[in-house]
Amino acid sequence: MNYSKINNLLGWLCGIIATTVYILTTEHSSSWWDTGEFIASAYKLEIVHQPGAPLFLMLQNLFSNLAFGDTEKIAFWMNVGSAVCSGLTIVFLFWTITAIARKVLVRGYEEVSQDHQLKIFSAGLIGALAYSFTDSFWYSAVESEVYAMSSLCTAVVFWLALKWERRADEPDANKWLLVLAYVMGLSIGVHLLNLLTIPAIALLIYFRKTPQVKWSGILKSLGWGVLVLALILWGVIQYSVKIAAQFDLFFVNGLGMPFGSGIYFFVALLTGGLVFGIYYSIKKSKPILNLALLSLGFIYMGFGSYGLLMVRSHTNISLNNNAPDNVFSFLGYLSREQYQSEPLFKGPNFDSRIIGVKEEGSNYRKDAKTYTKIGGRNSYEYDKEVLFPRIYHKDHEAFYRSYLGLREGESPTFADNMKFFFQYQIGHMYSRYFMWNFVGRQNDQPSQGEYYAGNWISGISFLDDLRIPGQAHLSEYFKQDPSRNTYFFLPLILGVVGLLWQLKKSKRDAAIVGLLFFFTGLAIVLYLNQSPLQPRERDYAYAGSFYVFSIWIGLGFLAILEFIQQRVKLPARQLTVATAGLCMFLGPILLVTQNWDDHDRSARMMTKEMAYNALQSCEPNAILFTYSDNDTFPLWYLQEVEGVRTDVRVLNHGYLQSDWYVKQAMQDINQSKAIPVGFGFDKVKKGVRDYIRVLDMGIEGHVDLDQMLAIMLSDDQANKVQLQDGTFENVLPSQKLRLKINKEAVLANSVVPKSWEGYIPEYMEWDYKQNYVSRAELAIMSILNENNWERPIYFTTMSPNSIFMGMDKYLANEGMLLKLMPVEVGQPADDTSLVNTEKLYSNVMEKFKWSDISTLDHFDTDSNKFYENWVFSNVYQQGIAQLMQQENFEHARNLALKAYDFQPKVNRSMRLSYLNGTVVDTLYKTKELEKANSLAKRNLQTIDELLNEQLLISKRSLGGADGYMIQLGLAALKNYEGILGSAKDESLLAEVKRMGDKYNSVWM
Repeated sequence: MNYSKINNLLGWLCGIIATTVYILTTEHSSSWWDTGEFIASAYKLEIVHQPGAPLFLMLQNLFSNLAFGDTEKIAFWMNVGSAVCSGLTIVFLFWTITAIARKVLVRGYEEVSQDHQLKIFSAGLIGALAYSFTDSFWYSAVESEVYAMSSLCTAVVFWLALKWERRADEPDANKWLLVLAYVMGLSIGVHLLNLLTIPAIALLIYFRKTPQVKWSGILKSLGWGVLVLALILWGVIQYSVKIAAQFDLFFVNGLGMPFGSGIYFFVALLTGGLVFGIYYSIKKSKPILNLALLSLGFIYMGFGSYGLLMVRSHTNISLNNNAPDNVFSFLGYLSREQYQSEPLFKGPNFDSRIIGVKEEGSNYRKDAKTYTKIGGRNSYEYDKEVLFPRIYHKDHEAFYRSYLGLREGESPTFADNMKFFFQYQIGHMYSRYFMWNFVGRQNDQPSQGEYYAGNWISGISFLDDLRIPGQAHLSEYFKQDPSRNTYFFLPLILGVVGLLWQLKKSKRDAAIVGLLFFFTGLAIVLYLNQSPLQPRERDYAYAGSFYVFSIWIGLGFLAILEFIQQRVKLPARQLTVATAGLCMFLGPILLVTQNWDDHDRSARMMTKEMAYNALQSCEPNAILFTYSDNDTFPLWYLQEVEGVRTDVRVLNHGYLQSDWYVKQAMQDINQSKAIPVGFGFDKVKKGVRDYIRVLDMGIEGHVDLDQMLAIMLSDDQANKVQLQDGTFENVLPSQKLRLKINKEAVLANSVVPKSWEGYIPEYMEWDYKQNYVSRAELAIMSILNENNWERPIYFTTMSPNSIFMGMDKYLANEGMLLKLMPVEVGQPADDTSLVNTEKLYSNVMEKFKWSDISTLDHFDTDSNKFYENWVFSNVYQQGIAQLMQQENFEHARNLALKAYDFQPKVNRSMRLSYLNGTVVDTLYKTKELEKANSLAKRNLQTIDELLNEQLLISKRSLGGADGYMIQLGLAALKNYEGILGSAKDESLLAEVKRMGDKYNSVWM
């Protein structure tokens, strides 16, 4: 069998192995973050958040058909779609490594000997399979997200560049570059990360075509590469649409023609220009111009996948983000106009003061027959700006000061920006992720640099202890954490050795691969300029650079083999096989065995069950306000795909600030009726009441909500405030609001439980605490005013108090949700302290469905965070405590037994151990002694382990220990001491006192 056939077969074998592993470990339903939105949108070809991924949605829609109509399996098959894309990525990685290795070992077009074949294919297997099982890539391979397909695009593009390089002297070689351009255009419809390969490809073309390499030529080729990258990012994706928008504006407003006519003209003009240019290049024998224009044409063809959005936006789809049904809203969608952009080259520090606001350009809104000019995007002017701003986010001032050691009132310098860039953005937000993949990972807890969470480690205790105190004295409890993965630097060493070997053998190839590594890693760090305290770890954004490093892992085998061959006299083939086996163990086998347990998602169901239980907690035709990705997208998935409780109108508060979302909320969708608001869309369309200021005019007492709405929605200048520039705008003149309660309607619609029916006030009164009113607050106020308690109104327990508009005291905990209730039972004004124990209990006992999390070897950090912070605390701990206070011991006992069963296999959380005190106390008091003892022992062990870890850290680093965890642990010990003293459990009480003596002596 010849080289090509073996190369093809082994590439596919790598892909099959990787895909099989991914399918075995893939999640069987929707996961956290964006996957719920992507699955729902792919299933019905709807429109996701900016900048969109239309090609991804269309391809995932194909995979949904493999469910053969079983809606509960659609999410699984879309996850399989990512697994297949990831497996194909490994195929192309194998072929890329073998192509690079062959260039070094075999000259030109010489036949590849069997010995060289063995070396080349071993390098490909080791590098490709190593990357298959790296932490970040495996994570994306088992969920329906864009990053698996984006990685495939990157792999295909670089492989095509290598195919062209080998055949560059053939007459039809440029066909590979045209295919490359088309794939690059298609990749825009998945993710823009793929475009970062362009500078490396430009350098590859230069090295292949130039007879003599010069530094001036290298710099020129890099310049052209960056220019082409900019041309696609801004020219094709942005300015093409901007120019089309101006054509359509002229045709519609100037010539009175229908919407879209200018777009058709522009497309025809662009197509005609490309055709003429191609014809001219052929006529005048200009091959470079011909190639450039053909490539541009293929990029536009790939970019054409975005046509899906404009087509689908005109239909009545449930998820229609930004409603890109016209060229201006489409332009806003592509440019992510609703997202704040980060400063790159010049901008403010966190302590810069705003001294003015300037409007950048102008925008247009599509009205009935014409486009209407509205204000452009506003940007702030600051009293001081710096070059290369990295510490710019005002909300994170406390973090910046703590991290950089800046005193209160001390202004940061350029040096502080550079320090934050190197230490945090590169060190923490990139290098740490890189080391996760090739050295090891402490655990999967989100980290901001704490000693006990999310660091990279090697597994070599004394080395790790130099960086992270306490690692040399870890107990088995921490060593057995499934998310603790240690590779002992071995994959990293393989990659570094491979890099050095390539530098020695072929500096040109090393420069190309190195440039690709830079642009898919550090260049992204520069461009993103991420602020701290991100809601999740962002390692997936840098997976391209980990892909490139895996090329060097494959080449590392060749370096080690060459080193051994120079020193060991054995038959070449035996030595190659033995060395390949050793490197296979040091790379792929080590990675897969370490990473399997925490990357196996096959039994995870928390995301789907959370969404199901939240929807089932709602009464018919409810309105449910959500806030974040994780309490919104899973609900959308269940409604759109599995058809669960489509009568509930789920409204995301952040989206509700946009005109298009308010308009959508005013329409019936699925079985959900339009929200009841007392105004038409013209009152809140784009450019109208985008922002209403709060201007306290000294009105005494609380003012009726309907009067405030009338003032804010009025078009009469008498009800507006005149600004310095002479314009008039609406304001909210008082922050003290009240809503008159129709008691008969409240009782008729069973808004409050029977026990609270005597506590319905004449008015709900609250203080509005924000200094502005967005469309979201305006809509909520109008719903309150118009609804007359006919439709129940809920907020998710994950929602921050800021979206409650000051109505916290009227929100009653019913388990997964907070229900708006007009009751006054003496509850505090600024807290959601009401608990409807009757509904909470019935929800838990009759409606909630939870899988047995005690069977999971690894309870992932996202699921655990939701379980601990919202489910266990709001449903079980608070519910049990309230029932015990009401002396409803039977229901408290039943809820405590549910909580006892609903525990992770291993508890590694101080907060959960603290919350479980309520469960333990209730089990003791309701005579469930065996279970009380068992749960108490487990939680005391956790407290001991966690406090001991903090003790080890504090002995080495006074500032490294977690003060909150220590105080919570000491409070838990005191709590358990009281519980066990009342229960007269002498043995456990003695253990608690021992622990108290040990730790109180240090921290009290």
